Amino acid sequence: MSDSSNDLPDKSNPVAKSVTANGHIQDKLIKDSIANSQDISAKAQARNSAINATLETPAANDFTQAKDLPVGTPQGQQTIAPTDSAAHSSNDSADNSKGETTASDKAAAVKAALFHERDDINNPHTPDTDGEEKTHFGYKTVNKAEKQARVADVFTSVAKKYDIMNDLMSFGIHRLWKRYAISLSGVRAGQHVLDIAGGTGDLAKVFSREVGKNGHVVLSDINAAMLEVGRERLINAGCNNVDFILANAETLAPFEDNSFDLVTISFGLRNVTDKDAALRAMHRVLKPGGRLLILEFSKPIFEPLSKAYDLYSFTALPLMGKLVANDSESYKYLAESIRMHPDQQTLKQMMEEAGFENCDFNNLTAGIVAVHRGFKA
Repeated sequence: MSDSSNDLPDKSNPVAKSVTANGHIQDKLIKDSIANSQDISAKAQARNSAINATLETPAANDFTQAKDLPVGTPQGQQTIAPTDSAAHSSNDSADNSKGETTASDKAAAVKAALFHERDDINNPHTPDTDGEEKTHFGYKTVNKAEKQARVADVFTSVAKKYDIMNDLMSFGIHRLWKRYAISLSGVRAGQHVLDIAGGTGDLAKVFSREVGKNGHVVLSDINAAMLEVGRERLINAGCNNVDFILANAETLAPFEDNSFDLVTISFGLRNVTDKDAALRAMHRVLKPGGRLLILEFSKPIFEPLSKAYDLYSFTALPLMGKLVANDSESYKYLAESIRMHPDQQTLKQMMEEAGFENCDFNNLTAGIVAVHRGFKA
């Protein structure tokens, strides 16, 4: 058995002294490394907690702040401004603590909670504003206050499969319809464009390229699921002059008067509860000399085609919806909503009553679709 003293370094030996010193340095480096790692971990944990707290804040959202418009914000800075509903609620609570509220106060509080001019995706049609007034949801008759939520359910359901279904339902012809509508838009470099109910961004993507770096495009939709699909698609395509705004077509409340050179709405007007109000809002946000372009399903002008189209719409479309999107009812509603939409001449008259001038329309595919155009004086 060896002497244990032989295992210890000889402190009188220079080599042994060097080994000991190196050992101390290594120990110090290890301790410093551990301490540094712990410090980095603590900072990372604190940063993650801060990020999570931000994401959990109710006011956080994925879309652009309405208060920043019409000047475009860089993509990534896309959180919507907090609504004033919370402020209204707190003020009402303070008033209640002072005494009993009147019936008018309660009615005002309910209205404020449901709709505010800067909280534009909420429903302007409530039992308080519209009572039991009726409208259509496809072939069904519903209260005006109900329609917006019902339409929202439809498009939330179909959002992920919307583009695929458009290709299947129209055999790809919808791309030609949109291309023709864009050719009538007169869009030029440097202009400001609002695409209402723009959903997955087909038109906005083209407008982004046409207006260029000095122009600006706003893709708006009332449905967050549809808008998120469009947002992801356009960001991936490198469209860095586009903002994404949740907005109700009936009011377009986030947008100032005389803000846009061109306003478009493609296959969205038929889903709006109050189309007259929407047309007036579009007229308001257009600049003088600005142009409105509406691409929408309409009434076929060839009777044999109309019958075949009806047969296709009410048999094939719900079946495709069931097979592809697992939702036949939504596509049944879409077919019904087309039939309930105003025909070409009626929509032209509605545009004129909203203040548009030089209104005209072009039938596509024998009137299955029409492009309406009007100008603001």
